[in-house]
Amino acid sequence: MSHPHDNFADLLEPFSRRGVDLGLDRLQAALADLGHPERCFAAVQVAGTNGKGSICTLVHQALLAAGIPAGLYTSPHLVSWTERIRLGSACITPADLRRHLQTAAPAARSHALTPFELVTAAAFLAFAEAGLPLVVLEVGLGGRLDATSCHPDRAVIGLASVGLDHREFLGPDLASIAAEKAGVLQRGCVAISGPQAPEVAAVLQARAAEAGAALRWVAPLARAASGELQLQQSTSGALSQPGGQGEPGAWVACGLPGAVQATNAAVAQGMVQALAEQGWPIGPDAVQRGFAAARWPGRLQQLDWHGIPLLLDGAHNPPAAAALRAELDAHPEHHGLIPGPRLWVIGMLANKQGPEILQTLMAPGDRAWIVPVPAHASWSRAALAAVRNDSLEEAEALPDALRAAALAGSQRLVVAGSLYLIGTLLAQR
Repeated sequence: MSHPHDNFADLLEPFSRRGVDLGLDRLQAALADLGHPERCFAAVQVAGTNGKGSICTLVHQALLAAGIPAGLYTSPHLVSWTERIRLGSACITPADLRRHLQTAAPAARSHALTPFELVTAAAFLAFAEAGLPLVVLEVGLGGRLDATSCHPDRAVIGLASVGLDHREFLGPDLASIAAEKAGVLQRGCVAISGPQAPEVAAVLQARAAEAGAALRWVAPLARAASGELQLQQSTSGALSQPGGQGEPGAWVACGLPGAVQATNAAVAQGMVQALAEQGWPIGPDAVQRGFAAARWPGRLQQLDWHGIPLLLDGAHNPPAAAALRAELDAHPEHHGLIPGPRLWVIGMLANKQGPEILQTLMAPGDRAWIVPVPAHASWSRAALAAVRNDSLEEAEALPDALRAAALAGSQRLVVAGSLYLIGTLLAQR
């Protein structure tokens, strides 16, 4: 028995003591016990630090627009675990997710899976049962040892922007993190990447050569002041070295806002083109319709909360914070904002680079209300006081912060710092 807000705690919490424990052996053994559902469908995979979810949803929507009943597996979710698994255009139902979790539970116990591994096994069971021919997989953490890499044949790989995040698991610097991300590359696969930092690009090039993968570099798509993106005409825009530009093609409305989508969409288009080369029936019109239909909540999302206008963006690591700040400075009018000081409500997990994120988000004259992220260890105002003592307030809970910030000015509030915080807000609407 389940209901629309089922949190599946009875099935997932027994495995939560494992926490993050990267590795493929456990899940591979469990999938063997389950009859290898991962062998029933083809897959493409997206790794990287920021932009993975956007690239995944762009590719997924293009596939659906082409008439291909594709699946999608993403993480984390904002409100419900069911958001992580899409069967065609619809999220899996709570009843079906519960059923697949129950099916996978004995193998999960036998092989001591983590919660993410258990949910991944359930997703693979759901995709196999639905008879989907192709699934888009978003890497959860890293790549080389991520559960999604248990899929044996990922012929097309997308590489989102690689930055400093999860250093406690992936390594202390960009080169180390890039090596973990690049571990998704397989012999014979086609990998698509937008511009990367020089040390990241060098690692990707070396790993692709070592693995026998074809690495294609794509330049960001041209972007109009209206936010429309100009697609590239063909794979002639995919180059063997970083930089360069292909032949310009049609302009398309992109359903995902923000300048960063020029790069994410270029990677997504490169992935779709690679799939078309491999025989999947995806034409340019499907790309245009799919990109226009794409939606990804919690990223530059405008909404009203009890009459208070908000702009939501996870911005949970320094590169994402820099992208958000640049977007608000360059195009405030696109996001319901006017030039001038910003009012922020910020909640950040304790394992994130809180001071750096805060310094990046806030400009002189800005004010922020610091809130805890529910059910997570979080940065406090006291711990951040050395950074911006004069412009920080504290609130015990998110609703208190939203009301206090709304009283401080008429500007749309910006809520940022953690996707878990965004999820809490969306659940409380």
